Amino acid sequence: MDKLVIEGGQPLNGIVPISGAKNAALPILIATLLAPGEHIIENVPALVDISFTLSLLGRIGCPSLVAGGRVKLDTSRIAFCEAPYDVVRKMRASVLVLGPLLARCGEARVSLPGGCAIGVRPVDQHLKGLEALGCEFKLENGYINGRVDRLIGAEIHLDVPTVTGTENILMAAVLAEGITRIHNAACEPEIVDLARFLSSMGARIKGAGTSVLEIDGVPALRPARIPHRILPDRIEAGTYLVAGALTGGRLTISGAPVPELGAVLSALTDAGCDLEIDGDSVTITRSGPLKPVSVSTEPHPGFPTDMQAQWMSLMSLAEGECDVAENIFENRFMHVPELCRLGADIATNNNVARISGVTALNGATVMATDLRASACLVLAGLAAGGQTEILRLYHLDRGYERLVEKLRAVGACLTRVPDDARVPVGTLSEQRAVS
Repeated sequence: MDKLVIEGGQPLNGIVPISGAKNAALPILIATLLAPGEHIIENVPALVDISFTLSLLGRIGCPSLVAGGRVKLDTSRIAFCEAPYDVVRKMRASVLVLGPLLARCGEARVSLPGGCAIGVRPVDQHLKGLEALGCEFKLENGYINGRVDRLIGAEIHLDVPTVTGTENILMAAVLAEGITRIHNAACEPEIVDLARFLSSMGARIKGAGTSVLEIDGVPALRPARIPHRILPDRIEAGTYLVAGALTGGRLTISGAPVPELGAVLSALTDAGCDLEIDGDSVTITRSGPLKPVSVSTEPHPGFPTDMQAQWMSLMSLAEGECDVAENIFENRFMHVPELCRLGADIATNNNVARISGVTALNGATVMATDLRASACLVLAGLAAGGQTEILRLYHLDRGYERLVEKLRAVGACLTRVPDDARVPVGTLSEQRAVS
């Protein structure tokens, strides 16, 4: 198992290209199940979660060919209508096959995803919406067994605006007879991208990006005539912007989804950063101290929960106190003890973290607990004095494509090494100077 070794204190200068969004790619790849034939998806990031998804689709009977960010999927034949436990336990998004399999095959068997490191995330809203469309479910031996004779449009009122729940119901509703309206639907840009993909296959969808989705069901879908390009990853973009704010220098992110970054860009400006926006590029600089800015995570277009940990690393070096409130997941402060090992001053009380800014962070050995926590620790390590080692690096591979390569290209001193390797302090800086 690898670890990441960082020698902090280097300003970042240059351009970081933003990859395709993992959280858009996963449901879009799965949505190909709805239309038999060959599909081509572009700008697909090379991530562990993408590999898991393609493996699952392969087990269902849909082989894929991957080359340079382009995925070619053949969904002509579905051999098995099942997402087994050994796949779902690795990636909760596997539950998204439920809606498409029911819509196309009339049956599905999907392992219950259970909890994860950052929260329980139940699937009750998925089942509620699909039951309204005519599906019947039995929960047996840890599996959701679903059947339906005919999908019929319905008025569906979600109790909470769940992203994957909205996506699952949407994918089934496009093949339901009549009109379906999903009220209190999630509004995330990734759902808009999914709706765009489904529309390119012949679906009739209105209201994507709003709290009410209206779907006029069609008898069948066909593969899109032109390749679909996954939208850029707003969380990756926000993460690198925070890296620029923490370390100084002049960092540009290119190919960014600027309209979807509103809450993050506003918070960075309030924190004392200067932003230059030119089309799909954002350049961040900072000449003065960081100002404390409190944030509260909310569904889109609010401050994203997937940026909460990264924001906490930034505020650890702000001059003053601020609060970070986590309103989406009940267990998403596990990175706090690790940040404190680096010298941060953070106290938590239920879903609120009070951060008292310190003058400096210091390198230490820390452990990643989930995807965004690992990004938070990388950011803190880039700003910390001395050497930081981050363990359990596999979390990072789930959501950040070529992170080490991208950071090294803009001046960061970091390398990926086996967990038992020892890297003397100063070695990375010497290697960078030689190269």
